[in-house]
Amino acid sequence: MKRTIAVIIALLMLAACLTACSGGDKKDEKPAGNAAAPVSGVDALVSQYGFQWKDTSAPILNDAGAQAISFTVYSSKNASAKDYNDMKIMQDLYAATNVNVTWNNVSESIYSQQKNLIFGNAKDRPDAIYHAGMGAGEIIKYANRNVILPISDYLEYMPNFSKILAARPDIKSQITSEDGKIYALPRVEEMGLLEFPNLLFLNKAWAIAAVKAGAVAGVTEEDIKDGLALTSEQMEAMLAYFRDNDMNGNGKTNDERPLNFVYNNWQGNQCDLFGMFGLNDNLEHRVIVDGKVTYTVQDDRFREAANFIADWVTKGLIDKVSFEQSQDNFLANGKGEELYGAFYWWESKTVVSNPDNYIVCAPLIGPHGDQTVCVSNNPEISTGELIIFASVPNVEVLLAYFDRYYDPIISAQINYGPIGIVYEEQPDENGKLVQKPLPEGVTADELRLQNAPLGIIYLSDDAWNNTVNMEERAQLRLDRLKLYARPYKPAGVTPVPNLSFTLQEMNTLSNYETALGDYIRVNMIKWLTGGGVTEDAWKTFQNDLNGRTHLNDVKKIYQDAYDRYAATK
Repeated sequence: MKRTIAVIIALLMLAACLTACSGGDKKDEKPAGNAAAPVSGVDALVSQYGFQWKDTSAPILNDAGAQAISFTVYSSKNASAKDYNDMKIMQDLYAATNVNVTWNNVSESIYSQQKNLIFGNAKDRPDAIYHAGMGAGEIIKYANRNVILPISDYLEYMPNFSKILAARPDIKSQITSEDGKIYALPRVEEMGLLEFPNLLFLNKAWAIAAVKAGAVAGVTEEDIKDGLALTSEQMEAMLAYFRDNDMNGNGKTNDERPLNFVYNNWQGNQCDLFGMFGLNDNLEHRVIVDGKVTYTVQDDRFREAANFIADWVTKGLIDKVSFEQSQDNFLANGKGEELYGAFYWWESKTVVSNPDNYIVCAPLIGPHGDQTVCVSNNPEISTGELIIFASVPNVEVLLAYFDRYYDPIISAQINYGPIGIVYEEQPDENGKLVQKPLPEGVTADELRLQNAPLGIIYLSDDAWNNTVNMEERAQLRLDRLKLYARPYKPAGVTPVPNLSFTLQEMNTLSNYETALGDYIRVNMIKWLTGGGVTEDAWKTFQNDLNGRTHLNDVKKIYQDAYDRYAATK
C-alpha cells in the first residue's frame, strides 16, 4: 500500500528540481509505494532515468531511476514461503533491472477477505496484485469501471510477452476480453500433467500379504508391480483384508486406512472411482465428449457409481476421513508409521515415508468392464494471475519489469527457485538449467515453496527442450501418466478449455452457476457418506437439475463458448 513516506519522498524530489541521487545500494534507501518520478511521459523517463525495455538483458532503469521510482505489489503467498522481499530471485531481479518493487505478502485467506476492499478503495491501493486469481467476469467488471489497466495498450514495452502472443494465438484468445483488450497477465506452464491429477498407489507389502492369505482371487504375488490392473471385486477384497488385519504390525487392527484421497481436492481426489463406470468425471462434472459439453451428473451411470462408492464407504474400505481432511492433513498422516493401504495422488514420495513400497496401478476395472480415468479441467494456462491498477504512474516501467518474468530462465526461477539455491550456477552440457541435489532433510516441495513465488511464467515445450531441465519428479509423473493414465482416456474426450464469454453469458453464469455447484456438492456428500441415493431421490435430483438449478442454461452457455473456441482452432 502507499505509505506516507512515499508521498514525502515524491514531494522532496519535486522541490529539488527533478534532482535524483545516483548510485547507492537498494538497502540504503528503499522507498515504499510508487514514489512517482517527477517526470512526464516515456521520453522523460528515458532521458532522466535511462528507461529502456528493448534489451531484455540490460537494466530497465539507471541508478537514479532505481532510487526515484518504486512500486508496491500486493500478493498472497503460501504459508511455507519466505516473504517475497527476502527471496533471492526477487533480489536478483532488482540487481538485473534496477526496478524497485516492494512486496506486501498476505495469506491466501486474508487475500480472499481483502480482495473486494482493495478494489473498492481508490485512495489506498497497491500498484498491482500478483496471484490475483481474477475470473473473466471480475476482469470485465473492473475494466468497465476503469479500475484496472488495459495491458494490451502497452505491449510495446513488453518484448518477451509480445513474442509469446505472436507465436501463440491460442494463448492470446484465452486472455483477451470481450472488448478486444488484455487486462491480466497469464501463467503458462505446459507439461502435460494437469489433465490427469490422480494416480492410484497400492501398498506392495500389504497387497502381497493379502494375496498370500488367499484373500484376493485371480492375483498372484508376481502380479504386484507397477501397472497392476485390478477389478473392482479384487480391489474390494484387497481393501477388506487391509481393514481387518494388523497390516502395519503395531498390534492394532483399527488404524489401517484401506483407501484414502482428499475429497474434491485439485489432485488426489475421488473422481477416478467414477471411471469404474465409464464416466470421465472431474470436480466440475463437466467434460467435452465428441465436441459436446457433457455433465456427468446427468448420466444414470453416475447414480450407479455413487451407490457403489457409498457402499465402500459404509463397509470401511474407503476411509471416511477422506471426505473431511485437508490436503495438509492427508500428507501429514501418510508420514511415519504406515497407515495407507492405497491412495490417490500424483506421486508416492510426497505422501508416504516409504514410497518404494507403493506400486502404481492402472485404473480400476468396474463391474461392467469399464476402465477409464478422470479428465480434469485444470488449465495449463491461468488467465488472471496479475492485474495492474489503472492509476499507476510510470506503468511502462512496471510492465517492462514484469515482462522479464516471461524470459524462460527467469520463469524457471520464479517457478522453482533461483540459480545458486535450486539450480546449479552453471548449465549442463546442453546449455540447460539443471537442479542441484536436494539439501539433506528438505523435500522438493519445501525447497520450492521457500524460494519460489510462482505466478506469471512461460514454460512451454521450447523451454523444456532448450532452456531448463524438467524437475525429476515432474518427469517421473509424465512417465507414469503416459503408462497408467493417458491410455485410459477414451477418444473424443477432452477437458473444457479456458473459454471466453460474452458479458450477457457471464451475467447468466453469475446468477446460476454457484447455486448449481452447491446443489450438486451437497447431494454428493450426502450420498457418498450416507449410504447412497435412492431412485426417488435421483429423480428429484434430475428434475432440479433441469429446473430450478438451470443446469441446461449453464450448459448451453458453455457449449456456445466452446463452439466459438473450436471455430478459431
